[in-house]
Amino acid sequence: MRPTDIALLATPGRPALRGDLLLVAVSRPDLAADSYRSSLYRVGPDGATPWTHGERDSAPAISPDGRWVAFLRATGKSGPLSRPQLHVMPAAGGESRRITELPLGVEEPAWAPDSRRIAFLARVPEPGRYGLPEGDEAEAPAAEAEAPRRITRFDYRLDDVGFLRDRPKRLFVLDVLADEPGEPEPLTGGATGVSDPVWAPDGESVLVVAPRDWDRTETHHSDLYTVPAAGGDPVLAVRTEGNAAHPVVTGDGTVLYLGAEFTDSPVARNTGLWAAPLGGEPAAPRRLTDTESVDCAVSAGRPVVSGERALVVVRHRGAAELRAVPLTGERLPLAGLDLLAGERAAVRAADADGDTVAVVVAGPADAGEVALLSPEGSRTLTDFSGPLRAEGVRPAEELTASAPDGYPVHGWIVLPEGEGPHPVLLVVHGGPFAPYEWSLFDEAQVYASAGYAVVLPNPRGSASYGEEHGRTVLGRLGTVDADDILALLDAALERADTDESRVGLMGGSYGGFMTGWLAAHHGERFRAAWSERAVNAWDSFTGSSDIGWFFTGVYVGDDPEEQRRRSPLTHAGRIRIPFAVVHSEHDWRCPVEQAQRMFVALKRNGTETELLLFPGEGHELSRTGRPRHRVHRFEAVLDWWARHLSAPGS
Repeated sequence: MRPTDIALLATPGRPALRGDLLLVAVSRPDLAADSYRSSLYRVGPDGATPWTHGERDSAPAISPDGRWVAFLRATGKSGPLSRPQLHVMPAAGGESRRITELPLGVEEPAWAPDSRRIAFLARVPEPGRYGLPEGDEAEAPAAEAEAPRRITRFDYRLDDVGFLRDRPKRLFVLDVLADEPGEPEPLTGGATGVSDPVWAPDGESVLVVAPRDWDRTETHHSDLYTVPAAGGDPVLAVRTEGNAAHPVVTGDGTVLYLGAEFTDSPVARNTGLWAAPLGGEPAAPRRLTDTESVDCAVSAGRPVVSGERALVVVRHRGAAELRAVPLTGERLPLAGLDLLAGERAAVRAADADGDTVAVVVAGPADAGEVALLSPEGSRTLTDFSGPLRAEGVRPAEELTASAPDGYPVHGWIVLPEGEGPHPVLLVVHGGPFAPYEWSLFDEAQVYASAGYAVVLPNPRGSASYGEEHGRTVLGRLGTVDADDILALLDAALERADTDESRVGLMGGSYGGFMTGWLAAHHGERFRAAWSERAVNAWDSFTGSSDIGWFFTGVYVGDDPEEQRRRSPLTHAGRIRIPFAVVHSEHDWRCPVEQAQRMFVALKRNGTETELLLFPGEGHELSRTGRPRHRVHRFEAVLDWWARHLSAPGS
């Protein structure tokens, strides 16, 4: 896979299934336009055919009666229509009808049981901000001319989203089949942002997730509230044991949702499936999955109700498996949940109609395909990644090792063509409570195609190996996690097809932290390092990162001296190998000062170093940044390693 082959990455979104109508949005990077284009596809026994032809169509939702399809469409590069707006069209085909023109767009359309009304969310900006005029003014002020923001809370911004409290997500309901749907009016006020709307079975109210106590003060906790569809005050429906996401309501009025259980912080907590009755006084929820062994993937969306069970995606040893949870049981372990799909693969999303289940599954050689599961068996219906596979995808080989204390370590190696011995890249993931997966990883493919053996470890601290595995590193970063990473590297270097004299180290975010840490403490093992969007100094991260106000305390502690001891910046004087510092100017997760301070320290130290800054990008550059910037980044990575790993020998 070459850097420009990211244009071949076709990524399906969440499927929508009703009867024989199966729709999915497919997104692709467009290098010429330097943007992402997406359209809806209808998937059937004979494959997938385009169903819409907009620039950026997404989020299909089929009405309960099967007659209508709602979806989001964005067009152009400026103005309200460049943001996703709600459209509705007949399920039998035909022209779509635009329903909204809100300044910051809309998200999450949810059909009411009557198949007429739709609940959705939209960020509503304060007057005088985000292109909205103030008072009687004819024009909105430019961003740099907006009034100053008065900030009184920690939780005022989020990376890749921006400022939050001057544009909260609010709930709307519209009769989209009316001749004139009217101007949307929010049902929730501006004091809090809500998420994940879903209708109650009677169609009289909408269930939403909101911060505890309706966001009165900063909190990691969230609860479920019902909001009357005709207007009125929100009512607490379920008080959780920690937080909530993606609720669904079954026909008998049971609320199912995903949530972690905690009293202090949700960091490195497994997410479980919960159930609670809807109606009357708020009831205590029941956890239906085991805390230690079952970690539901929130990114996969809502639980899918199919008969007397709920289908959830569970992270397990680098896989993301679709598992069935009986609705009558309590706290079942992973072994007690039937595996439906995703063995040595990653289920991204699912939907069901009766006994038929549609899933999007990404494997080691594709970015996701749509499959249909039925009592008769399963069948993959699409070949979206066919063009990418035709260019060549290198296989991922499972790799295991034992840390010095005997702890088992798991990961992968992706090898280039040829017998080798190949130069090696040790690539550490971010998080740290995240895993490498049994799915195509574009970075590993690009590096392997360029001739490098790519080692991908899931050390202690990673997700998908049990909650204890993830929490072992709290207050211990740079200890057993570093041991695990080096142990897997040693296992890779025992192979005859790898060259232990040519090893490079790289990673982003937590992986960037680990790159700096290992370069300072084990630098003799590597020829050079590439540190990206890294945490380099915990003391300043605490006050500058969007999550620093709580994240540092959980992983490192609140003692300033310990924060400095655990910071790669403190040990920069020990780094002697060539060290690239790479960052995005608009990164609010690991702010750019983290890179600037490291670069200056290395430069003063006399270490060979360079700083690569990407304008206009945030923390997610390598995954969702502008397509051309993603190519630029790949080209810079390959140039760096060509300079530092090309010659055999030490």
